[in-house]
Amino acid sequence: AVLAAVVPVYIGQAFNAVLATPPDTTGLLRIAILITATQILRGLLQFGRNFGAEMMGQRMERFARDELYVSLLGKSMTFHSLQPVGDTMARANNDVREVNLLFSPGINLVVGSANFMILPLLVAQRYHPALMLVPALYMLAYFLALWQYLRELQPITSNVRKAFGELNTRLAEAIDGIETVKGMAQETSEVGRFDQDARRFRDAFVHQGDIEARFLPLLLLGLAQAAGLLHALILFNRGFITIGDVVAYFGLLQLFDFPTFVSLFAYSQVSLGIAGARRILELINRETDLDQNPRGAENSIRGEIEFRDVSFGYEEGGLVLEKLSFKVKPGQTVAIVGQTGSGKTSLVKLVNRTYDALSGQVLVDGVDVRDWNLEALRRQISIIEQDIFLFSRSIAENIAFGDPQASRERIEAAARSAQAHEYIQTFEHGYDTVIGERGVTLSGG
Repeated sequence: AVLAAVVPVYIGQAFNAVLATPPDTTGLLRIAILITATQILRGLLQFGRNFGAEMMGQRMERFARDELYVSLLGKSMTFHSLQPVGDTMARANNDVREVNLLFSPGINLVVGSANFMILPLLVAQRYHPALMLVPALYMLAYFLALWQYLRELQPITSNVRKAFGELNTRLAEAIDGIETVKGMAQETSEVGRFDQDARRFRDAFVHQGDIEARFLPLLLLGLAQAAGLLHALILFNRGFITIGDVVAYFGLLQLFDFPTFVSLFAYSQVSLGIAGARRILELINRETDLDQNPRGAENSIRGEIEFRDVSFGYEEGGLVLEKLSFKVKPGQTVAIVGQTGSGKTSLVKLVNRTYDALSGQVLVDGVDVRDWNLEALRRQISIIEQDIFLFSRSIAENIAFGDPQASRERIEAAARSAQAHEYIQTFEHGYDTVIGERGVTLSGG
């Protein structure tokens, strides 16, 4: 910024050199060399600043993304049951990206423009102390207008990020349930619902643009430059400053162009970045009742399961299970039968702490499941879900998901036990066949 202020100062000296009698050509050459040298140095420093800001922004994005992903994996199933997937994806992708842009170009431009704001005030006094008046008044008016602008912008940028999350949620649900949508011929109604969310996002974004369009400092800049030039010409007519000083002073006032025009974009970007960061932190910091209990029991499970007066319910409903007690011995095969919604799946998911009981105890080998090391407990329990999920990986990787180090022999043995070996062999690449997301290219059985 200092090197930018050097240019109008030297140009003012050049005007005086040209108007001198006779013209000072030697001085003009020296000024031209100084301007060239200072601007080359300025370019190098600017590159360093931009490179550093971009590096900081990229690292912040990476760290935020990693931290959010680790946090999501550590949340309880109660959290994931209540949190829309589409909104989570919007926060994990777009909001994290906004954090990057918060630093570069956001804060990078804000800091750079702040330096440009100060310099006209500092340098103007070298020509005449009275010339500090217009820069001082402009800075005061600028910061007041900027404060009002940010106060209006902050809730709107939060609404923009929220509306985008809702839009993403609708999209994720429609894609996830595309088979149901097509099977029920509900494409038109889903398009209508998506259109409503898209309109809400558009309206929020247009509202943000409306606030940006009424950015008052742009008007103040024009008034300041006109008032500053008039003031300098009055001083020139009275003989207090030279024509070169007028030119240099007006050049200094033009340094306000950069912070004023940049702040329209930069502060919007900072506001969006802060809104995105709040949404990320809200997700990371949201309370979860799940305790990993890393110092808990890690014994080999024999298989005894006992429920003692267990009650359980989800947040949005009443109790699903109430005062349930029973005991299963190692080696026993037990079938639990009941109507839809009677709590069969919920009961099973209390054993591996997918959910935790509200009251009572669930014991494995006589140890309360809360006193087990969560990873050790789950590693020794196999579950075949009623809602099948397969990853976009090879068949072998899906079979070995619970034990990634399993040998090919163990994988094939498991497939034979499930009567799937012959079926898998019908694929061109056998166990190395990559299946579609959620396994839609395979039979559900």
